[in-house]
Amino acid sequence: MAGPYRFRPMTSADLPQIRRWLALPHVREWWGDPAEQYALVSGDLDAPAMDQFIVATADGDFGYIQCYDVTAWDSGFGSQPEGTRGIDLFIGDPGMVEHGHGAALVRAFVDERLAQTAPRVVTDPDPTNGRAVRAYEKAGFRKAHMVDTPDGAALLMIRET
Repeated sequence: MAGPYRFRPMTSADLPQIRRWLALPHVREWWGDPAEQYALVSGDLDAPAMDQFIVATADGDFGYIQCYDVTAWDSGFGSQPEGTRGIDLFIGDPGMVEHGHGAALVRAFVDERLAQTAPRVVTDPDPTNGRAVRAYEKAGFRKAHMVDTPDGAALLMIRET
């Protein structure tokens, strides 16, 4: 497995790659309509409560991760400690899927956030996405409970300091 991971802030120059990744079957399966998701991702580029990153190794870019202030985005997660961050991500490069990168990059990214100031990081995978749920568990998240989100039912998972 390649590493270590770099998380560089996404810019508008990354949007063509994001559009290509969103159209790939393994991303579309869980993220949904590529045009709709592209509009959301590109529209959030300048949102103050949303940080977006391109995930890379020495071999190049391979994924996307967004990290947002849960209190600024009413996501239906219920009461959370002030400063809680939420994350969503995908591995765009199909050659990087099912090689342990998901859990490893999530652990590295979340370790940084928890070491800075976030008291908690949450995520909300589709409960039928076993690969994502296992990756989050390997990265130290615990299952909390089901939540209703704008995209439907999701499994709230939590990692704390």
